[in-house]
Amino acid sequence: MNLTLRQLTIFEAVARHLSFTRAASELHLTQPAVSMQVRQLEEGTGLPLFEQVGKRIFLTEAGQEMERYARSILGTLEEASLVFDEMRGLERGRLHIAVASTANYFVPQLLAEFCRRYPGVQVSLDVTNREGLLHALSDNNTDLVVMGKPPEDMDLVATIFMENPLVAIAPPAHPLSGQARIPLERLQQETFLVREQGSGTRSATERFFVEHGLSLSSTMEMSSSEAIKQGVEAGLGLGLLSLHTLEMELELKRLVILDVVELPIVRNWYIMHRNGKRLSAAAQGFRAFVCEESAQMLNLPTLQRLQESAPAG
Repeated sequence: MNLTLRQLTIFEAVARHLSFTRAASELHLTQPAVSMQVRQLEEGTGLPLFEQVGKRIFLTEAGQEMERYARSILGTLEEASLVFDEMRGLERGRLHIAVASTANYFVPQLLAEFCRRYPGVQVSLDVTNREGLLHALSDNNTDLVVMGKPPEDMDLVATIFMENPLVAIAPPAHPLSGQARIPLERLQQETFLVREQGSGTRSATERFFVEHGLSLSSTMEMSSSEAIKQGVEAGLGLGLLSLHTLEMELELKRLVILDVVELPIVRNWYIMHRNGKRLSAAAQGFRAFVCEESAQMLNLPTLQRLQESAPAG
């Protein structure tokens, strides 16, 4: 059987996306070029690797086997590349990080300082929601992940490096603004702007209210923290967001944090990777940098400052 690494790389991308179009976009190739390489691989194996049902494509049984071999071969080559990068140390190397969209409010600051210290490191940053991060961990296609609560069904090495409080926000003119010790039950009367399904912030919010025997009676779904903040400013409802997304709005007094009993929801930021994964020198260096210096380096709002500024009651 004759095959090339290029064919395996292209096949793996198509198999992962189950789409020739998305694979072509990821690999910066034309769709005909991707189709040709897959067709040549099928000719080399003598078996069809994909089948089309309606407008969707699926892996055949042979395709599923080929996907396992392709990932194994490409993973071994990637590991070899990491070994050589490690031998060169932090003077060169590659770093692939996936972060929760909320963490993107501060991770670029960390990356900027890390790259200033180690300018030879090439960085790739993916920003996605919790569902996307779980896929990245499951597929083992990223070095490190920065997110909230680690999934319990994966064998991970996860380290807390900073608190991540979730607070209730409102426009300054809202009737609850300035009130002390607002009962949590009172929030059931309000419309809440919430993130999309798959978001860690949304999951934490829903879990919190269920644990307290409550539910949000009226919600409006938004696709990002920025959209929620703008919607709250406009008076569409209240929001529950990470304190680390609110620095500018609090400074400009566009939003206020409500003093609600049982809030903030105290979560943590984790940096994690699959257990047993061989981290490059660049990944090891960034992980150590985040764990040792991020809390001191970042000038973010903190839970302590929030509690100190809260009205007595």
